[in-house]
Amino acid sequence: MPHVHKMLKWLELAGMMMVALIFVFPFVWMFLTSFKSLQEVIQFPPQWLPETWLWENVVKAWDSGPFLTYFSNSVLVALSILILQFLTGVPAAYAFARYRFKGRNWLFGLSLIALMIPPQITFLPVFLELSQWKLINTLWALILPYSASAFGIFLLRQAFMQVPEEIVEAARLDQASEWQIMWNLMVPMARPVLVTFGLFSFIYHWNDYFWPLVMTNQELVRTLPIGIAMLKQSEGGVAWHIVMAGNLILVLPILLIFFLAQRQIIRAFVYSGVK
Repeated sequence: MPHVHKMLKWLELAGMMMVALIFVFPFVWMFLTSFKSLQEVIQFPPQWLPETWLWENVVKAWDSGPFLTYFSNSVLVALSILILQFLTGVPAAYAFARYRFKGRNWLFGLSLIALMIPPQITFLPVFLELSQWKLINTLWALILPYSASAFGIFLLRQAFMQVPEEIVEAARLDQASEWQIMWNLMVPMARPVLVTFGLFSFIYHWNDYFWPLVMTNQELVRTLPIGIAMLKQSEGGVAWHIVMAGNLILVLPILLIFFLAQRQIIRAFVYSGVK
């Protein structure tokens, strides 16, 4: 039996390494390709390491268009959406978790339905509405449709429901207002969940390609994924080493944020019961 147990441990370790390799390999290949020459990229059999690390590929990708505008637009859109989702999601989640009112379950069910509908289905009526408001080709068209998140409401509601009722009652006995209980008690206790949701939301909107593509057609208001996709538009063929360098610019901020927030993410899944 000890040998069987040890063998199972080795198999589990091998499986985890295989899964990690599947997820890590595309990033490693992207990173290495970003510093190769075009000849090294297209040669067969493929070459792992570049003979000469061409750091100027990143500079070429950045200088191929108004990437500073794309980058600043992506930061502004992702952060604005995140702030609005916190401002709308926290009160909604608190109301669903702590208040008993008529139609609560029905309204929460509508929120879950909204969670299940992809934006590709609703983009046409939203596009027509924003067009009537004359917001097409503005950053508002990228921000306002995502100012509330059904996923964030669901996630925060589950976290708020796990706070013992005795703690809330004690705060009310100390004459704390509902606003103070929500922001000074509930939000700090749900901080790991907030960080996790914030990371998911930021990554989603940072990488979003479809919505900026249909809502904008001017470089002044386009985001980084659109700019990187435009690197493929070349008459002499796709310069994959430059495209990969652009993807490296896109991915690096996300990886940095993930590594900074990974402890809070682990706490959210371990202590908050999020499955």
